[in-house]
Amino acid sequence: MQQRRVNFHTLGCKLNFSETSTLARQFEEGGFVRVAPNAPADICVINSCSVTEHADKKCRNLIRKLHRQNPDAIIAVTGCYAQLKPYEIGDIEGVDLVLSNNDKGSLYRRVLELSGKGRAHIYSCDTDDITSFFAAFSTGDRTRTFLKVQDGCDYCCAYCTIHYARGSSRNMPIADIVKEAERIAAEGQKEIVITGVNTGDFGRTTGEKFIDLLKALNEVDGIERYRISSIEPNLLTEEIIEFCASSPKFQHHFHIPLQSGSDRILGLMRRRYTSKKFAERIASVRRLMPDAFIGIDVIVGFPGESDEDFRTTYRFLEEVRPAFLHIFPYSERPGTPAIHFPDKVQSSVATRRVQELEELCDRLHADFCQQGVGEEDTVLFESTRRNGMMFGYTGNYRRVKAPYDASKINTICRVKLLNMDENHDLEAEFCD
Repeated sequence: MQQRRVNFHTLGCKLNFSETSTLARQFEEGGFVRVAPNAPADICVINSCSVTEHADKKCRNLIRKLHRQNPDAIIAVTGCYAQLKPYEIGDIEGVDLVLSNNDKGSLYRRVLELSGKGRAHIYSCDTDDITSFFAAFSTGDRTRTFLKVQDGCDYCCAYCTIHYARGSSRNMPIADIVKEAERIAAEGQKEIVITGVNTGDFGRTTGEKFIDLLKALNEVDGIERYRISSIEPNLLTEEIIEFCASSPKFQHHFHIPLQSGSDRILGLMRRRYTSKKFAERIASVRRLMPDAFIGIDVIVGFPGESDEDFRTTYRFLEEVRPAFLHIFPYSERPGTPAIHFPDKVQSSVATRRVQELEELCDRLHADFCQQGVGEEDTVLFESTRRNGMMFGYTGNYRRVKAPYDASKINTICRVKLLNMDENHDLEAEFCD
């Protein structure tokens, strides 16, 4: 009897990526064969995102595409879109199973219970009922592992649906997370990216502190690198900065959401800091880690954002000089306060502002990468091979390419950075 085939489709954040990987392991342990996303399959699993209307549309289009390609396949959808609009998804032809984020851990069992295709089975729950914690980490896809340590968010920013989609902030105990890290190390992974919805808010469930989690993970043998995927500026404390600067395992790489450089807009967004406080956090990082990669999230076109507000944001970014910008045009999300705010920004204006920041990002990223030319550094190389070259990242997240050598995959190598190409990749030669 032929083994049943299953494929997986992840939309959105790295947290979803870690959860999808864990779902895949459950199916593989149950005797299913995991196939490529575009391969014929008996079961198609979608882990959805709903951060923007574009994300919702992308999920709907993917469902229709999978149903055309695999008309007899069971299609199961979970994730944030499934949490927020389960019946909208259930009405799409081809969908057999819709599970809330609270039921994500039961997806494998629910699929086995299905007798075949038919009317969609919908397991939904209200925000207040999202209490479970689905432990997850990614494996097998690259040299880095994304380890989920926290879920949910209590911040309720004016533009965001994450609180409704993921529930309140919660976490596993440090001891259990350390066991997950030890399992990752035993499988040969060298780098862990610590991830969550509001990662720095770790400890709401157990009364523990994020800094104590970092210190415990630092002691795990076999893991040579850690990165913090994203941390709110008000939660990036001096103690965390000092620890990351002193630990050889924690990389000089920070992803810190800003959203706006205008204090007026930050107030409307219900963010928990001012531009001055944000700048102070960046200065604290650079005082101890002057080579740090700092990535920043920015939203443009938020209701009420004037030309002067945008120019204030632009000037602020020029001053703090991050290494990279993640730029998002504001997207109206049903159920959020911002959808009722006056002074909507025209989409053409938001598009122009995005373009301006993309050009600024290109200059800032080029400057940051160029600073590495001529230096020696360490790189964790991945398995990707393109035009005879292999690729990896330095500790402070400069992407490096070197002549392909299979023996270097998933190893940390010392290299000399020679020059930067048009994609801001640094060509390198091995020192050993």
